[in-house]
Amino acid sequence: MRPKLARATIKEVASEAGVSTQTVSRVVNARPDVSPETRERVQKVIERMRYQPSALARSLIQQRSYTLGVVTAGLKHIGPSRTLNGITRAAEQAGYALLLKELPRFDADDITPIFDALLSRHVDGIIWAVPEVGENRKPFSSLPLHLGVPIVYITMGPRDGLSVVSIDNYLGGRMATAHLIEQGYRRIGHIAGPLDWWEARQRMAAWKDTLQQFGLEAGDRHWAEGNWSPASGAQAVEKLFKQYPDMDAIFVANDQMALSVLQFACQRGIQIPEELGVVGFDDIPESAFFFPPLTTVQQDQYNVARIAVEEILKIIESDWHGEATIERKSVTLAPTLVVRESSVRPRK
Repeated sequence: MRPKLARATIKEVASEAGVSTQTVSRVVNARPDVSPETRERVQKVIERMRYQPSALARSLIQQRSYTLGVVTAGLKHIGPSRTLNGITRAAEQAGYALLLKELPRFDADDITPIFDALLSRHVDGIIWAVPEVGENRKPFSSLPLHLGVPIVYITMGPRDGLSVVSIDNYLGGRMATAHLIEQGYRRIGHIAGPLDWWEARQRMAAWKDTLQQFGLEAGDRHWAEGNWSPASGAQAVEKLFKQYPDMDAIFVANDQMALSVLQFACQRGIQIPEELGVVGFDDIPESAFFFPPLTTVQQDQYNVARIAVEEILKIIESDWHGEATIERKSVTLAPTLVVRESSVRPRK
């Protein structure tokens, strides 16, 4: 009789269920070539004996680590943290573990040690989940062409020769600005995120292009820059109203800065949405509970993460043979405009 604390083995499960170890393996791996009756019998034994397949044995047999390397940065920001959360969920559902590396800053240029550390742990693939900030994509040009594992990039503009999954930030900015115009606002300012971020530049470009398309002004005095934080939003909205006192709406590049706009308006007796329309970006859970509830552009970072994991697993499981055999593609997901009270102007 084996000790109570010892783990059940595949041989013990097979013996108890009256089947071969190969049959137990097929059930564990959800193979179709097992009869329903046998599958049910084996699963009951697995549950009763609390059998846990050996990840190490599976790795040795299939010559995979079932581990994905993930490189991230800026987890204090909502976007990167939500993306990492989504990667974790998707990887766990696929039966993969994660090996996480966080860059000390967005513009870290010595990335070779990061890749060396991940490759030394025999990861099956790498998800680069660092937002595109400044020139932080340049170091990739110095990487070896054949790393031996596939890489999928998140939160950056499409690149020839790279597998990229991202949100269409430009489309989101157009949705936000066009919505304000449809509501009858004509003097629409913008609070941008830090413009060394690709996402912030895309949202600002969309604001400017949409206004110009409708023959409306989008000059230098019509926008101010923040750094994503509510404190920077407070400084930006005060500066913007000094520059653009007759402004009647603002497209804010994220919800946290938009919260400061709502506070500014409340403190100065500016009625929202009657005198000032406000649209944010992100659709953080709290935005529905702002006062008034915030109209915002919803970007589904969980879905971005899920697709990134799916894409890298497709490559891994396709029995690829190096970088030259990868079918690289960019997947760009459309955001959604969530309309709430902060931008719906009462009809006269």
